[in-house]
Formats: sequence, C-alpha cells, structure tokens
Amino acid sequence: MTFDEAKLEELMGRMVGFMTGGAVCIGIWLGDELGLYRALAGGGPAAAEAVAAETGCNPRLVREWLDGQAAAGLVDYDATADTYALSAEAAMALANEDAPVFVARGMNALGAMAMDLDKLKAAYRSDGGLPWGDHSDCLFKGTEWFFRAGYRAYLPGAWIPALDGVEAKLQAGAKVADVGCGHGASVVVMAQAYPSSRIWGFDYHEPSIETSRLRAKEASVDDRTTFEVASAKDYDGTFDLICFFDCLHDMGDPVGIARYAREHLEPDGTVLLVEPFALDGRATNLAENPMAALLYMASASICTPNSLSQEVGLGLGAQAGEGRLREVFEEAGFTSFRRAAETPMNLILEARA
Repeated sequence: MTFDEAKLEELMGRMVGFMTGGAVCIGIWLGDELGLYRALAGGGPAAAEAVAAETGCNPRLVREWLDGQAAAGLVDYDATADTYALSAEAAMALANEDAPVFVARGMNALGAMAMDLDKLKAAYRSDGGLPWGDHSDCLFKGTEWFFRAGYRAYLPGAWIPALDGVEAKLQAGAKVADVGCGHGASVVVMAQAYPSSRIWGFDYHEPSIETSRLRAKEASVDDRTTFEVASAKDYDGTFDLICFFDCLHDMGDPVGIARYAREHLEPDGTVLLVEPFALDGRATNLAENPMAALLYMASASICTPNSLSQEVGLGLGAQAGEGRLREVFEEAGFTSFRRAAETPMNLILEARA
C-alpha cells in the first residue's frame, strides 16, 4: 500500500487535534459539575490548593485539572506565583450561567453521545431508531444548556422582531405554543420578554415537562406558562405563534407535524422554525459550513436515530438546510416561507399559511 507521507502527517495532526478537543470538552464538563470554574471566577489568582479547598475536591486532582485547562488556554497560569486565574471572557463562557455565551454545561450533551454508544451501535445495526427518551439524562440537560444562551441572547432581541407583525402581537398579549419544548428554556425566555402573552410548552417526554415546570417556577413565570405532555400532532388549542426550536428535524413526520401546526394557527398566525445552520446542497455544506462536522455527528448520534424511531421516519437530519425545510412546509400547505434571520448556529425561518 502506497501513501503520501505528508498527507498522513497532516491527517495525524488533525487526529491529535480532535482527541485534544474531546478531552478538553470532558474537562470542561467536569469543571462545571464540580464548581471549579465558579471558584476561579470568584476572585483573583488562586493556588490549586485554594481552589480545591473551596470546592471540597482532592488537591492533587485539582492541580492536574488546572494544568490541563492552562495547557488548553482556558485558564491563565502564573508560573512565578504558581497561581491560576480565569479571565473575564473565560468566566462568561465557563462560569457565568447567565452569560449569553455560557457553554460549559452544554458539554453534557457530548458526554451523553459517549455514554449511549452501545445503544447507538445497536440502532446502526438494526432499523436505525433510538428514541429521545432512551438516551442518558445528560442529553436532556446538555441540550437545555447548549441552546439556552442563544435563546436568551437572540429570541426576544432579534428573532421575534424579525418576524412579520409577531412582536406587536406578543407585546399586546398572544397565545404561543412551543412544540418540542424540552426543558422549557425558550418558553421561559418568551414569558419573561412578553408578560402579557400566554405560553404553552408541549413535549412528549414527560420528565422534560416536569423539569420545564420547575424552570418556569424558578423564573417566576409559572403564572403565564402551561406545560403539557403531548406529541407534535396531538396538542390542543389554536395559537397566534407556533414555535419549533431546534427540534423539527428530530421528528419522524415533519410534514405531518407542519400540517398539524397550520391547522392549529389562528387566522394570520405564524410558525417560527429555528433549525441548525446549514447551507443548501450537501457538498457545499460539507465544504463551506464550519459547523457541519459537529452538527452532522450530533445528527448521526441523536437527531436522525430519533426520527427513525417514530412514525414515517423521514430522517430529515440536523443539516437539512433552508431549501429542504421549505419543501416540507410547502408540502404541508404553507404558502409563505422565508429566512427571517440567522446566526452562525441557527437558521430562523418564518412560515405562514
């Protein structure tokens, strides 16, 4: 077998980078769970022993963790003083759960992908189906925190204002359905931003609905939110706005679900569809979308297996792109479909009957 030594060397360099990134993500997960970042963010530079004492952790292990974080460039190390510190920017991403860029807790989702490997292998060797509810609880927690920061940063400030006439309705008082609401992060954000509106959260996963109710109570919006266990084709009521936040592609019958939503819109109602960012055309997306590798692997491990476990089992996938999503809504009977906004992570799409 002949090979190009330079290409092999370049490939192995990328492999080391992937392994390093995976290990660092596990370290971030661990640091968040143990409160190590929050201890560092609470003051100035600190010795490893001080961080260990504040968090009640083993000093030797904490030093090893800190050195790994310093080597990764996430923690600043002062060799002269033998102390560690967290910059203001790193604290936002790793220690402050209210910051718009907080990502540390989202690492739970990556952990779940590894924890559920045996279930995923079985799905690959059978019909491809792995239901959402069969995953580790870490997936549900990680999904909440992976998306929560973006919803807080963009949902009331950019996405809803980009929809035609929707913000005025919500300010005056509207009925909103969040279908596939998970742990209710998006429901809470909308309820806080639009106190005159009533928000319903629907999800077929009962433990997630229980968590949603807790999140609404914690945020003091339980007086204007309702959470119910329901699938995307059996919730009741009619609504001014029906939302699908990063979930339609996970569902087995997106066309039927979009059609059901159209039938449950008030006259002049709107569907807000938020989907992972993707470029139209698979070859283009592979070559030009910097998020593609992460999102395809999440789709191959979580989203598509969930879709294949349900009726129809379309397997739309997390990288469907605007063009394919437009086809879904047109087949469901919508006459208007447009991109209202976008971020590096998401497409924000508006559909109207």
